[in-house]
Amino acid sequence: MNESGSILLVSCYELGHQPLAVASPVGFLQHAGYSPDVLDLSITSFDEDRIASAAFIGISVPMHTALRLGVQAAERIRKVNPTCHICFYGLYAALNSDYLLEHYADSTIGGEFEEPLLSLIETLSGPDRQNLPAVGVSFRGRQEPPYLKRLTFAPPVYRGFPKLQHYAQLAHNGTQRLAGYVEASRGCLHRCLHCPITPVYNGRFFIVPEAVVLESIRDLVNEGATHITFGDPDFLNGPGHSLRVVRSMHAEFPKLTFDFTAKVEHLLKHRALLPELAEAGCLFVISAFESLSDTVLANLDKGHSREDMFKLLGVFRDLGVTLRPTWVPFTPWTTLDDYIDLLECIRREQLVYSIDPVQFSIRLLVPPGSALLTHAGMKPFLGPLDQATFTYRWTHPDPRMDELQEKVSGAVEQMTQSQETTFAIFESVRELAYAARGEQAAPLSADLHLQKDIPRLTESWFCCAEPTKGQFGLLQLKAIEGSATSCRVNDSSATEECHTC
Repeated sequence: MNESGSILLVSCYELGHQPLAVASPVGFLQHAGYSPDVLDLSITSFDEDRIASAAFIGISVPMHTALRLGVQAAERIRKVNPTCHICFYGLYAALNSDYLLEHYADSTIGGEFEEPLLSLIETLSGPDRQNLPAVGVSFRGRQEPPYLKRLTFAPPVYRGFPKLQHYAQLAHNGTQRLAGYVEASRGCLHRCLHCPITPVYNGRFFIVPEAVVLESIRDLVNEGATHITFGDPDFLNGPGHSLRVVRSMHAEFPKLTFDFTAKVEHLLKHRALLPELAEAGCLFVISAFESLSDTVLANLDKGHSREDMFKLLGVFRDLGVTLRPTWVPFTPWTTLDDYIDLLECIRREQLVYSIDPVQFSIRLLVPPGSALLTHAGMKPFLGPLDQATFTYRWTHPDPRMDELQEKVSGAVEQMTQSQETTFAIFESVRELAYAARGEQAAPLSADLHLQKDIPRLTESWFCCAEPTKGQFGLLQLKAIEGSATSCRVNDSSATEECHTC
């Protein structure tokens, strides 16, 4: 299986970035002497020739949308190449292993997948293909837990992917700049109940060595990146390590800017580090606020309170760095009054332009394996598993909330596609919310009409939420129907990014 083209690693979608979850195993495989081919179906067409020539095809599914596209890609792969070995790997391969093995996959891998993936390929390349490795690799009738061992990392290899200009870019000061994507750590110390990382990593996280992170940053800078997104679920899980990475990066590339994601409680705990991070080029920070209701936060086991969030907003205002909160505004415990309170707080705190409009429509996602499935507070609302969408359905105790979510989702999608302003979308959502309560929304202050230039990426998508119909349809068309190579840069029109965890 050493010859070029016989190993193919496929990405279906990875937050609008160049797919690190493919580039990283490519680095491992090349170090071991293999020459894998790569295919990013969110950008390029379904290449039947490359599919047909592959003996092993690994499909990367680090998030919900990637999985939904991945199973459709697998169906088409089977038609083109019925004898190849299909392996699903990544976070959502672990959560959906039973179903994937029954319908689409020959094997699945979860957790720290690179070493099990290499071991599987080495075995399949050898003379005794029946003696398949068990550690970290699941097969039909033989399930393995996620592989949670410290890896000897190899630097990611991005050769073979479309250029950076085809991926999400930094929008700031009226311009767009090329942005790269790296991780300084994986997993998470925390066990937020709605987070898909929790059932796989169970409170563990792993450091990516500083040298590996820096080499990846160098490669991205050489490709033209002037901004780096640290995609760690929480960049401050290992604050000392993260600070060393940033210091080294800033010393080598003093003009390079960056963003990262961290929990509210970590940002407050490590607030003393924030001025240095700002001085080193941090433009914005994403933090999963989720809700302003302490009841909702307790049910999600978020580890912070409403008071903490307002305190953090003050810290960032004093710091002069943009804080971009993310939300899950529709949960079984969110009341209509809670939802209106959220909108009014966003208005008062002048956060309208810091929040992507699709955030107002996000509905709690409950995937297979979710810690919420055994949570007593969730059980009264929980319905059956909808296997087609890989999520358990739930019903709100107040029918107005389910109806409002549908209306908000439709309005946000339609207005975004029509390129309405952020203010106009917020105004429409606010009117819908008050109408659900039988009231008319008071007019908004005129100063909210003024568009603010908040630094952001041109594509935002959240892994703890389902894509809207239009978004999924667009990606489905590109990934499955085989569109020509095209730019995927959008303006706040998508809904998945693991930063909400």
